[in-house]
Amino acid sequence: MNLPHLGEIAALGTASCWTLTAIAFESAGRRIGSLVVNFVRLLIAAVFLSAFNGLTRGHVFPDDASSHAWLWLALSGFAGFNFGDLCLFRAFVVLGSRLSVLVMSLVPPITATIGFLFLGERLRPLDLGGMALTVMGIAWVVRNRRASPEEKKHHHVKGVFLALGGALGQAVGLVLSKHGMGDYAPFAAVQIRVYAGIVGFALIFSASGWWPRFWKGLGDARALTWTTLGAFFGPFLGVSLSLVAVQRTEAGVAATLMALTPVFILVPSRVLQGDRVTWASVAGAALAVAGSALLFF
Repeated sequence: MNLPHLGEIAALGTASCWTLTAIAFESAGRRIGSLVVNFVRLLIAAVFLSAFNGLTRGHVFPDDASSHAWLWLALSGFAGFNFGDLCLFRAFVVLGSRLSVLVMSLVPPITATIGFLFLGERLRPLDLGGMALTVMGIAWVVRNRRASPEEKKHHHVKGVFLALGGALGQAVGLVLSKHGMGDYAPFAAVQIRVYAGIVGFALIFSASGWWPRFWKGLGDARALTWTTLGAFFGPFLGVSLSLVAVQRTEAGVAATLMALTPVFILVPSRVLQGDRVTWASVAGAALAVAGSALLFF
């Protein structure tokens, strides 16, 4: 498909999917814990991906992928789903979700830097300007979110490093995905990443003795409903669109547009949770949108 700006459009689709995913996983995580949700979501996503790839490609299992694709996509799965997510969710506890997400706004420049060093990707001055405006807008939106009492207590250097680990894991995962995927089908590439993430979480749960939490979580029907919804819009559709994005445009540009979730979530948070939207948040959102628009020129 040679649709103009397909990569950028897919990246915006990813941010939209992750907005829905954030709401779903927050609801599920309150009931069974974020780590259990992360593991279960990958198992459910694996079912979605197997069914989709079986219907559209005739391959329930990605047995047509090269050894190169398996190696790098598996490594990207470990980097993103395991290392990155573990650091990020631990940062939520130590640092608080608002400041953790603020640190995560560094994902685009980190991705662009790794893409330049590892893939030789070069961005135009207009792209760099758009990235800078977008990241500033996102940071402005997140910074103006109201801090919880817990966040005011937990402002530690350790939490900042954990959030940076989450950002690094996501950035490395994106770049390794682009390197390993090449022209391979994005949904099948995600399937390999998900398999790697499942193996990683199985090892983590075994080493930590968390299997009782896992089995208990499976008995919560409401949490499973939210997790299934989040798995569809997250690892299945959202992550697949993210690989379409990095396949069709520079990794740094894709990461910038995918980072718009804090902007997109303003309206749902207001409607569904009654969160107050300030004029500063609106201004930050406008700045982020303006920066994103530059990436389409």
